Amino acid sequence: MPHIPSRPRRALVAVGGSLALVIGSTPGAAPVLPHHLLRAAAATDGACAPAEHEGLSVGMPTSPGYTPTTGTITALTVFIDFPDAEARGSTQERFAEFFPATSDYFRTSSYGLLDYRAEPVHRWLRMSQPFEAYGIDRGAGWHPDDPQGYNRLIEEIVAALGAEVDHSAYDLVNVLATPNAGPPATEKVLSVSFPGRPLAETPTGTLANVSFIWSRQPGESPHRVLVHENGHAFGLPDLYWTGQDDAPLLAGHWDVMEQDWGPTNDFLAWHKWKLGWLTGAEVVCVPAGSGPAEYTLLPVADPGSGVKLLALRTGPSEAIAVEVRTPAALDSVVCRPGVLVSRVDAAVPTGRGPVRVEDATPGSAGCQTLPDPQVTAELTDAPFVPGETFTDEAAGVRVEVLDAQPDGSHRVRVTRW
Repeated sequence: MPHIPSRPRRALVAVGGSLALVIGSTPGAAPVLPHHLLRAAAATDGACAPAEHEGLSVGMPTSPGYTPTTGTITALTVFIDFPDAEARGSTQERFAEFFPATSDYFRTSSYGLLDYRAEPVHRWLRMSQPFEAYGIDRGAGWHPDDPQGYNRLIEEIVAALGAEVDHSAYDLVNVLATPNAGPPATEKVLSVSFPGRPLAETPTGTLANVSFIWSRQPGESPHRVLVHENGHAFGLPDLYWTGQDDAPLLAGHWDVMEQDWGPTNDFLAWHKWKLGWLTGAEVVCVPAGSGPAEYTLLPVADPGSGVKLLALRTGPSEAIAVEVRTPAALDSVVCRPGVLVSRVDAAVPTGRGPVRVEDATPGSAGCQTLPDPQVTAELTDAPFVPGETFTDEAAGVRVEVLDAQPDGSHRVRVTRW
């Protein structure tokens, strides 16, 4: 297999010295960046999580403009090829690379709360120009006045569909390009999403929340590139590093918004809360000054009712999230079951580490060494196990792992001062 880059990259552009997804702008103007991609998810309960930051709503569930995250959603799924890259297979074959796997993933991760239905238009939509003419590259954004790029692709897709599609009937759009258009994903990752704002007006409704999938991902569950991109349509940020300097340890393989290559992985509990999949008594807010208290945490993958997330607000934009991760259908490579502790900062931009997992075994090589550089091995043994304690003196937080039960639940003592 060709060398896989050390970090997958989505389409990025330089913005003020950093990198961020471009959602839309006019040529020469500053990019328009929706706040749900710029900010980590935060709750509206002040005891639980960071308050709104800089006047930007980061409440849950996702605000209007993004795709709903519970109930039934419908994804228009179309297929494109190019004069110089004609499709080599059928649209049915391309569709089968992602479905029903993507729908099953969301059903499992959401505990059945999200019914994701893809409706394909089974014909290749031939674009008017060779692939290279559109200027699609890592860093290519959507600009509404651009005569080329994604704007032209979107216009041509809408024109090719014509009256065949009622755009008002769909919650999001997936554009699956023929895999032979552009470089392979092992050389350059082009897949990208443009969520949170309208992209084109059609006679039957607004086109919005569009994800473009290029090439093919390697690994055992390559459909997760679509899970990741649709995660943006749901309002989630990128958790991988987009800076020019060396990437620090962030969330690793504990969330598909950082690593969507290799073996399957689930969302962090914080993101499940953001998406409305953890609700009510499944989330406990632990306020400062509450002293010691014991909690029994169910594994995040457990579909039963019970506490699955402890949320500890620690500052104006910061929180600590505590959850339990165990081997499961979407977490098959968990090699050290235990209590995962994450730091969330709603003020940190996408791609700059809005969520960082605390490593219970700093300096170790990890417990899972897979032949896939996309899995951050150092963080595979990040969970805290019985007898271990996470302490943040400055934040006034201590989390002691007391014991683990055969069903995967863990008892913890949380002290706040």
